[in-house]
Amino acid sequence: MEFDRRRLLAASAAMAGGTLLGRSAFADIALAPPESVGFSSAGLAALNSTMHALVDGQKLAGVTTLVARHGKVVHFDAYGKRDLESGAPMQKDTIFRIASMTKPTIGVAMMMLWEQGKWKLTDRLDEHIPEFKGLKVKAKDGSLQEVKTPATMAQIMSHTAGFGVNNDYTDQRFGEGDLQGMIDKLSRLPLYSQPGTDWAYGPAVDIQGYIVQKLSGQPLDVFMREHLFGPLGMADTGFWVAPEKVGRVARINTYKDGKIVPAQGGGGRDPSKKPTYLSGSGGLLSTTEDYWKFAQMVGNGGISGGRRYLKADTVRLMRKSVLQPGVMVDLYGPDQPGVGFGLDFAVIEDPSKVPTPQGKDTFYWGGAFGTWFWIDPTNDVIFVGMIQNLNGSVPTGPTPNVRVITPRLTYAALTDPKK
Repeated sequence: MEFDRRRLLAASAAMAGGTLLGRSAFADIALAPPESVGFSSAGLAALNSTMHALVDGQKLAGVTTLVARHGKVVHFDAYGKRDLESGAPMQKDTIFRIASMTKPTIGVAMMMLWEQGKWKLTDRLDEHIPEFKGLKVKAKDGSLQEVKTPATMAQIMSHTAGFGVNNDYTDQRFGEGDLQGMIDKLSRLPLYSQPGTDWAYGPAVDIQGYIVQKLSGQPLDVFMREHLFGPLGMADTGFWVAPEKVGRVARINTYKDGKIVPAQGGGGRDPSKKPTYLSGSGGLLSTTEDYWKFAQMVGNGGISGGRRYLKADTVRLMRKSVLQPGVMVDLYGPDQPGVGFGLDFAVIEDPSKVPTPQGKDTFYWGGAFGTWFWIDPTNDVIFVGMIQNLNGSVPTGPTPNVRVITPRLTYAALTDPKK
């Protein structure tokens, strides 16, 4: 993605109105003609038809999808129900629990502080968190070993600092305390691998949230609101929602006899209550448009609405894999060939090995309830999609694999990529 003047002006114009907190921001998006940026209207209609069919077939309760190119939104659709029980419709300003799509926003916060010189990628993690000094590594035979090479800040941003996967810490109940409590508990536990040798999807970004608080001197929610969400006009993004917005929060769903049904008990914490544990790993709620504003800023090389959040070189650094040779991303169990991991983003290094029609260097992530997005710098395409299912991101579960379906349809609709 070359950060040219044409695209920056388009993105700035598209986002300029989205700065008033408290109103429905989706009304600010004016759709550009798809053909003006190389998309086919018929192709995007096919994307709509496929997603609508999943709802009509009771495979999804509701879904939103957004496609942008050169900073211009050419497709934004909401279909189905945000609450199957009440019948409330899915709308463009529906609020979703975005779970692990929180992580890239924390990564951007970390890199803001990196640009301020508050830390270096090669810094030892325990320079910034002294509680982690002297950690041991738990070997396969249960014995404790010395750490060969102390974990670095680059490793904590790439899930290779030696901590275990989330299930290894279930009994620690991090969410019942605060971020300092999480650090205190981790400081008394061994690592699960030698730093740099294994990709393990665990508490790494909660640890980053703690570092953001410590280095900035602000609570995580305040830093994110003042330095990122507020300036970007992400009025509906935060760790909780105001009482008047609760009715816009999507209900979490599950499956019974192959059909989508509401999850019992709502499936999640009360979104109107401020949590004590501000989870950088998965605590945010957001809307489709709000997240597009974030993704578009990153896709623009760190600029939006005339304001620079990160340098373009910093964004390029974030989408460059930092994994050591032989270390593989294995989010769902088996290794994922062709995929590397940068600084809080997965990166498609070889689309033919994935396989996917997305361009080389596409960077992306998703959330446990099924939300997903990608930023494609090769084709200058951004996609954001939202559903709300228990285990909605698991590719072998009952949730339709929208993360495979939507790239195929999106790039089939990109009929003139030279535009």
